[in-house]
Amino acid sequence: MPDTATALAQLLAGIDQTVSDPTRLRERLLPGLRQIIEEGRAQAERNLTVHRDGLACAREICSLMDAVVQAIYAAVVKRLYRADNPTAGEHIAVVATGGYGRGTLAPGSDIDLLFLLPYKQTAWGESVVEAMLYILWDLKLKVGHATRSVADCLREGRADMTIRTALLEARFLFGERALFDELVERFDREVVQGTAAEFVEAKLKERDTRVAKGGASRYLVEPNVKDGKGGLRDLNTLFWIAKYTFRVKGTEELVEAGLFTADEVRLFDRCEEFLWRVRCHMHFATGRAEERLSFGLQPRIAERLGYGPRGGLTAVERFMKSYFLIAKDVGDLTAIVCAEMEARHTKRPPVLNRWFGRFKQRFRSPDLEAVDFRIDNGRLNLRDDGAFERDPVNLIRLFWLSDRHDLAIHPDASRLATRSLSLIGPMVRVDPEANRLFVELLTSRNAPETVLRHMNETGVLGRFVPDFGRIVAMMQFNMYHHFTVDEHLIRSLGMLAAIESGEAKAEHPVAHRIIGTIRNRRALYVATFLHDIAKGRKDDHSIAGAAVARKLGPRFGLEPAEIDTVAWLVEHHLLMSITAQSRDLSDPKTIETFAGVVQSLERLKLLFVLTIADIKAVGPGVWTAWKATLLRTLFYETEVVLSGGHSEVARTDRVRLLQMRLREQLADWTPEEFDAYAARLYAPYWLKVDAARQLKDARFIRQTLAEGRTVATHFETDASRGITELSVYSPDHPRLLAILTGACAAAGGNIVDAQIFTTADGFVLDTIVLSRAFDQDEDELRRAGRIATAIERALKGEIRIADLVADRHPRKDRARTFQVAPDLSIDNALSSRETVLEISGLDRPGLLYELTTALSRLNLNITSAHVATFGERVVDVFYVTDLTGTKITQPDRQATIRRAVMGVFEGEGILGRPAPKRGGVRPKAPAGGEA
Repeated sequence: MPDTATALAQLLAGIDQTVSDPTRLRERLLPGLRQIIEEGRAQAERNLTVHRDGLACAREICSLMDAVVQAIYAAVVKRLYRADNPTAGEHIAVVATGGYGRGTLAPGSDIDLLFLLPYKQTAWGESVVEAMLYILWDLKLKVGHATRSVADCLREGRADMTIRTALLEARFLFGERALFDELVERFDREVVQGTAAEFVEAKLKERDTRVAKGGASRYLVEPNVKDGKGGLRDLNTLFWIAKYTFRVKGTEELVEAGLFTADEVRLFDRCEEFLWRVRCHMHFATGRAEERLSFGLQPRIAERLGYGPRGGLTAVERFMKSYFLIAKDVGDLTAIVCAEMEARHTKRPPVLNRWFGRFKQRFRSPDLEAVDFRIDNGRLNLRDDGAFERDPVNLIRLFWLSDRHDLAIHPDASRLATRSLSLIGPMVRVDPEANRLFVELLTSRNAPETVLRHMNETGVLGRFVPDFGRIVAMMQFNMYHHFTVDEHLIRSLGMLAAIESGEAKAEHPVAHRIIGTIRNRRALYVATFLHDIAKGRKDDHSIAGAAVARKLGPRFGLEPAEIDTVAWLVEHHLLMSITAQSRDLSDPKTIETFAGVVQSLERLKLLFVLTIADIKAVGPGVWTAWKATLLRTLFYETEVVLSGGHSEVARTDRVRLLQMRLREQLADWTPEEFDAYAARLYAPYWLKVDAARQLKDARFIRQTLAEGRTVATHFETDASRGITELSVYSPDHPRLLAILTGACAAAGGNIVDAQIFTTADGFVLDTIVLSRAFDQDEDELRRAGRIATAIERALKGEIRIADLVADRHPRKDRARTFQVAPDLSIDNALSSRETVLEISGLDRPGLLYELTTALSRLNLNITSAHVATFGERVVDVFYVTDLTGTKITQPDRQATIRRAVMGVFEGEGILGRPAPKRGGVRPKAPAGGEA
C-alpha cells in the first residue's frame, strides 16, 4: 500500500526525533493515524465493491494495520524510548497472532499482538509495550495482546490449546527477528512434534462445542458467518489441523500433502473468499464487528453483493441460498479432513464406535456380500472406487443399506458419492430399482432422518430428485421459518417417524394412536417429503407442489389412489393449521366447511399427523399446548361429522370427560362447588383449553369469587416458551378486548395469542399471550404486573386506556426489514351467525389494540377473536355482528369497515398519529403449517 506508506512516512517525519513525553507523542500521532486508517478502509471498501474479492479485501485491511502498527513501533522505539546501544534485555519482537497472524482482517476484527521478549520483562520493554498499546487503544482499535518470553510461550502453549493455536499462526512483523525464529524452531520441536492426535481431537471437540452453542444446524436462517456451522471458523479449524499435522504454509500445499485434491483446494479457496466477502461487507455496512447475518442485514448485503430477483426468488433469498450452499461445501471439506485424520490415526474413533465396529465387523449380510459394499471399521464403505461407475444405482443403494443395517457411511464413500453425482442422470432417475430403494428409505421404520440428511449433504438427494434439488439451501425471508426448506422437509420426516415409533408419544399421544390406524402410510411419508417442495416458485407452492407430486408419484412406484392422496395432502397441507387457529371451532359452519374439503376419515387422519410434523419442524418454540388443543378439537369435531355421528352428543360426552379429569385434580372442592363452576363455562371452553390451563383458571376464579371481587387478573411467565400469559376475569363489556390490548400496547407488549371466553353468568375469561420482553423473570413479572394493574383500573373506570396509549411515544423512522401488504377479507359464508373479518399485515406492538378500537368505534360487537402471528406477519380474525346481533351485509357498511381497518396500517393511526413502525420484542411464531 504505497499511498499509506508514504502518508505514514510523512507523519513520522513531522515528529521530533527527541520527543520524550508519551502524551505529546500521542497528540502528534493520533490525528494523522486516524485519517490514514479511515482512508485505507474506505479504499478497501471501494476495491471490494469493484473487484468482489473478499480475501483481497481482508488482506488489504491487514496490510493497512501492519503499516500502522509498524509506524507506531517506529515512533516509540526511535523517538520516545531510543536504545542506540541496547543491552541483552532491550530487544523485542512484535508478532501478529490469531486471525491477524493469518494475514486476514475484517474491518472490525481484533488486532492480536504478541510482544516477544528475550527472557524476562525489563523497564524498557514494559515502557515500549505500554506506549504502543495506549496509542492503539486511543485509535479505538480492539487489541488482544500478550507479553511473553520464548520460554513463556512454549510453557503456556503446551498447557493451553488456545494459546497453542495462536502461536501456530504467528507472523513476524518487526523488531528482533532472531527471537521470532527461535520461537518457531522451538515451538515445532518442543510443542508440535508428536502431538498431532491431541491437537486434532481438541480442535474438533472445540468445533462441536462452538456449533452446538450457536445452533447445531448450518441451515439456521440467521447464521453466524464467523462462528456458525459452515462459517469461517470451520475453515480456520481445517487449516489449523492441516498446518499442525502436515506443517504446510498455504492451502496450495494440501494437495501435495494428500489431504485434498486440486478441485477440493479450489473449493476451499472459493468458500473462504465468499465468506470473507460477506463478512467484510457486514462490517462495512454496520460500522462494527457484526458477525450474525440477521434478517435486517441480509437485504443490505444481498444488494452490496449484486444479487437481484430471479425465478420466483427475491434478491435476499438468492443470496442466502448461495450462502447455505457455501456452508454445505464447508461441511463437505470438514468431513474429508476428519476421514483423512482418522485414516492417518491422528484422530481416534469414539470409544463406542470402536466397540460397535468390532461387533459389526463380524456381522455380514447377504445383500452386502452380493453388491459392491463392505464394512470398514464398523462403517459402510465401497469395495473399490469403481462401484458407482459399474452401477450408478449404487449411489442410492449406499444410503438404503446404511438405513437398513443401521450403519454409518464411511467418509471415503461419502466423498466418492459427491464426486460421482454426474452419474445420476435421467436413466437412473427413472430406474425402477433406484426408485424402489429410495421410497423404502423414505418410508423406513428406522428413523430415516439422519440418512436422508446425509444423502442431501452429499448432493445425491437433490440430484436424484431435481425438484428437491431446487429447494436445497433455499431460505424464506421471514421470521417464521428457522431452517432452510430442504432442512425443514427432512426434519418433518424425522418428526413423523418419531410420532410413529412412539418416541414422541408423550407429547403427541393422539397422533401416535391415529398413525397406527391409517391405511396410506406410504402416501403420508411421501406427502411429508413433498409438502413444501414447490417453495420459491411464482405459483402458490401448495398447488404447484401437488403437480410435482402427480409427476413424481408414478416414478416412485405409487398406485393411482396413492398419488391422488399424496397430491391432495400436499395441496391442502396448510388447511388444518389455518382453520384451527383462525376460525371459531364452536361454530358448526366452521366444522361443516372443513369437513366438506376433507371428505373422509382417512384424509382427516393423514392431514392431522402431517400438520403436527410440519409445525414441529418449523423451529423451536412454535408448537404450544394451546395450538395442540385447537388441532385436537378440530380433529374430534370433524371426525364426528365425517363418521355420520351427531356432533352435539359427541361434544357433550367429551366435555363431560374433560370436566371429570379436572374434578379429580380439585380434591378440595365440594361437588356442589365444582358443579356450579362447570356450569358457568360453555362447551367451547372445555374443548379448546388444555388441561393445565383449565386447572389454573379454576383456582384463579375460585380465589376471585372468595375475595368478593368482580374484576381480577393473574399472570405468569414461561421462559422456555419465551412468553408471558395474562388472564383477566371481568364482567362482559363491549370494549373489553380493546381495553386489554390497549393496556398491553401502553406497556410495549406484543400480543401473539389470545383466548376469549364468555361465561353463562355474564362474565368474560380472557387469556392474553405476550412476547417476553426481559431475560430475567423478575423484570418480566414486574412488566406483567403493570399491565394487569392498568387493566383492572381501566375496567373499574379509574383511568382511560386511550390516554395511556397516547402517552407512549413509538419509535419513529424505524426501518422495516419486512414488507407485508395489509389485506382485509369480509366473509358472511364462513359463519351462520356472524360476519368474519380476516385481517393480515405487518405485525407491530399495539396493532391489535388499534384494530379492536377501530372496530369498536364502528359499533361492531366482537363475539370471537383469533390471533395468529407468522413471524413478522399477523393474521387476526374477528367474528363480529352489529349492535342488533346480525351480520354486516350492506355494501356501504362493509366499505366503511375496510377504510377503518386499512387506515390502521396505512397513513394515520386511530390516535391521529402516524402508525408506528415495527419495533419492540420479536413476536413468537405461532403453530401452523408453513405459511
